[in-house]
Amino acid sequence: MSDALKTRILDVLRSLPAPDGGADVVSRDMVSDIFVADRKAFFSLSVAASDAERFEGFRQEAERRVAEVEGIDTAMVALTAERKGGGMAARPAPARPPQPAASHPHHHPRPRQGGAAMPAPPAAPRPVRPDIPGIRRIVAVASGKGGVGKSTTAVNLALAFLALGMKVGLLDADIYGPSVPRLLHLSGKPETRNGRTMVPLEAYGLKAMSMGFLVEEETPMIWRGPMVMSALTQMLREVEWGDLDMLVVDMPPGTGDAQLTMAQSVPLAGAVIVSTPQDLALIDARKGLAMFRKVEVPVLGIVENMSYFVAPDTGKRYDIFGHGGARAEAERLGVPFLGEVPLEMVIRESSDAGRPVVAGDPTGPHAQVYRDIAARVLASIEGVSGTTLKAPTIVFE
Repeated sequence: MSDALKTRILDVLRSLPAPDGGADVVSRDMVSDIFVADRKAFFSLSVAASDAERFEGFRQEAERRVAEVEGIDTAMVALTAERKGGGMAARPAPARPPQPAASHPHHHPRPRQGGAAMPAPPAAPRPVRPDIPGIRRIVAVASGKGGVGKSTTAVNLALAFLALGMKVGLLDADIYGPSVPRLLHLSGKPETRNGRTMVPLEAYGLKAMSMGFLVEEETPMIWRGPMVMSALTQMLREVEWGDLDMLVVDMPPGTGDAQLTMAQSVPLAGAVIVSTPQDLALIDARKGLAMFRKVEVPVLGIVENMSYFVAPDTGKRYDIFGHGGARAEAERLGVPFLGEVPLEMVIRESSDAGRPVVAGDPTGPHAQVYRDIAARVLASIEGVSGTTLKAPTIVFE
């Protein structure tokens, strides 16, 4: 980005009166580094958590005005409580249940007269995760590490839900390494409604949104956590998803801040954990599972990807990465085992070609594997929610 373009953006921000009556946001060092890719500007405004609502209108006006700058088509602006120097602005402390006073580590509360124990402290309130209008359920597909086939699983799972007669969307939440554009053979910029709401791209009847549609494939996304979360929030809540029975979210690999915040702020029906059979992958899968449980997101089950290989010439089966580790782990942790996906050349080739196997060969055995997994995920959601879901209709195109 040229210095002249950055100067024009900063001049616009200087000209906007701050809603709290103070000096402009530039002179108060509230503006993060500005990143521009493909004529789209990204930056954040650091405000105190208590001022977030007051600055929301300012944020929207900043997006509108910056988008009018010569050389900029659209802007994405975040509000964050993180300061440029890395310190955190004051924010309300999380609610915690009252604790009995104790002057000794082994102190126990004194029982009331009659021997009755003190009542247990009230539980902390459940986190509020506002719904996304039009979307009935959101399922996250996650893994503790990269390279286990999570994105391929997410895309084929979304297409399997579609084949079961559902209206489905797919959000590629991996900001740093978006795979959905390549897996679905999609390219081009999303259209916008009223200069703000993005229209998802479509492939095989699936609505899809990804950061890969907004920037070039080789553009590095060198962002800190607040900017990542702002982008994810906008791709969730400022996209014209329409009415969906299911939104599948291809989560970033790992268990960092982006994954944790996503799990805490989005009303997830549950999470599907993808792992390969070997012990090292299962160690990371346990971390992902533990993260979702910690933030009270149901774990719908575990998928064992690259489970086994069948030689095409002899039909002999090989357990290249071991076998059954994910099933055993699911049993040990008390979560459903959703199924085994074989290590097959056709799955890899169809994914690379942008025609996932569920779409490319819907009546084949590999598509059936993903449809079976999708049916088990629906059953798991039903078991978690206690509600009866409409029986899906299998559709072959």
